[in-house]
Amino acid sequence: MVDSLFAADASHAERFERIGVPADPSHAARTRDDFTQWLQSAFALDPYRTGDLVLATYEALANTAEFAYLSVGLTGTMDVQASYDPTESTLSVTVADRGLWRTAAPAPKDRSRGRGIALMKALSDRASIQTSSDGTTVRLVWTNIHKG
Repeated sequence: MVDSLFAADASHAERFERIGVPADPSHAARTRDDFTQWLQSAFALDPYRTGDLVLATYEALANTAEFAYLSVGLTGTMDVQASYDPTESTLSVTVADRGLWRTAAPAPKDRSRGRGIALMKALSDRASIQTSSDGTTVRLVWTNIHKG
C-alpha cells in the first residue's frame, strides 16, 4: 500500500527517504510536501533557501513522473533520498527511477517548458544527472546547511 511509504516520521532524522513512490504527478506533489515539512522541522533555513531546495527537488520528481516511463506507457516508481552530513554541513538529495532517459527535442524560441534541469543546476550548489539502461539518478547537493 502506498500510504505506508509516507507514514514514517523523519522530521528530526538526518535522512528523508521515500522508496517505491509511484511516478505520477499526485505522488510527486505529495512527496514534495513531505520533503518540505521535513526541511522546515529539521533545518534552520530561511524561506528562500527552503524554496530553492524544494523547487529543485520537485523538478527532479516532476521530470521522473512525466518522462521516465513515457516510452513504456506505465507508471513506474521513483525513490527519493535526502541525507545530511553534519561534518560537511551539506544536504544531498537523490531522485532515482528505473525508466528511460528521454533526450529533449530542440526547443522553440518561445518555450514555456523544458527548464527543469537548468533550474536544478541553478538552485543547488552541485547537480548531476546519471543515465543508464537501469534508469536515471539525479543528485543535488547544498552546502552550508545547518540543523535547526
